[in-house]
Amino acid sequence: MTTPIPSLHIVHRPEASRFEAVLPGGVALCAYRRQGSELLMTHTEVPPALEGRGIAAALVQAALDWARGEGLQVRPLCSYVGAYMRRHPETQDLLAPR
Repeated sequence: MTTPIPSLHIVHRPEASRFEAVLPGGVALCAYRRQGSELLMTHTEVPPALEGRGIAAALVQAALDWARGEGLQVRPLCSYVGAYMRRHPETQDLLAPR
């Protein structure tokens, strides 16, 4: 069984177009591109040794919270982000129309 990360510190790095958490095993990140009024969420990555602890979910939620605050619509180009949004119906209103 994997141990959850008790105090995950997520930082928004707009200059790098990503949200990240620096952890004792590497950097976990959720990358995006801002395109007009849309946030294209392109990639989510967690070091393999840290997978399964909710880190990716926390990063995606931080990015979605930011998108909501900025009035952006989200286009999930990353399969993890798409799956996360399907599992969390409260995020559906952020989806950009096709």
